[in-house]
Amino acid sequence: MSLSRAPRRRRSTSGRALLLTAVTAVGALTLTACGESEVGGASRGSGTNFVTSKDTGTSTVAKGKRTPAPKLDGKTVDGGTLDVADLKGKVVVLNVWGSWCAPCRAEAPHFAKVAKDLKPKGVEFVGINIRNTPQAAQAFDDRFGIPYPSLHDPDSKLLLRFPKGTLSLQTIPSTLVLDREGKIAARALIGLNEEQLRKMIDPVAAEK
Repeated sequence: MSLSRAPRRRRSTSGRALLLTAVTAVGALTLTACGESEVGGASRGSGTNFVTSKDTGTSTVAKGKRTPAPKLDGKTVDGGTLDVADLKGKVVVLNVWGSWCAPCRAEAPHFAKVAKDLKPKGVEFVGINIRNTPQAAQAFDDRFGIPYPSLHDPDSKLLLRFPKGTLSLQTIPSTLVLDREGKIAARALIGLNEEQLRKMIDPVAAEK
């Protein structure tokens, strides 16, 4: 009897190992899918035409293939109001962030510095703050000396206005650069340092 039971135990252990491996693989696939899920309704179509640079991890869109950014307006974290359409004619850098996000905190000093440096050159920065109270968001801005306003978007409703394939709700921080016509010219779905950020902005700012 002991000889007949031993193989069954081995098969049972092997089966459990295979099941655990399968569950782990499914879990990994699920996490990957969540990290890559896209913002925007299918009715809008993809039409974003991003080409990703292996060197910087950022993506660009050729001038003739760009998609207009959606209307972005509403209350700011400091209690004011803002309509990004009023900035048309300038290069606009949109940064999606939350105070709870460690990469957002890491990149914030770089964004504050570059925003101050480039404002005289016609480059405007606008934040889109998600999943925060206005008080927490304002405390973040004060801590890092952020010189530009942020739209308050606690439920990510503004993000849902973007064309399909533009942004990911699971990828924070994210940054977009809009050209002077209000079209999406560049994108980063990673935290950025000063060099990466300038490399995203400079070619768009140099366009005539």
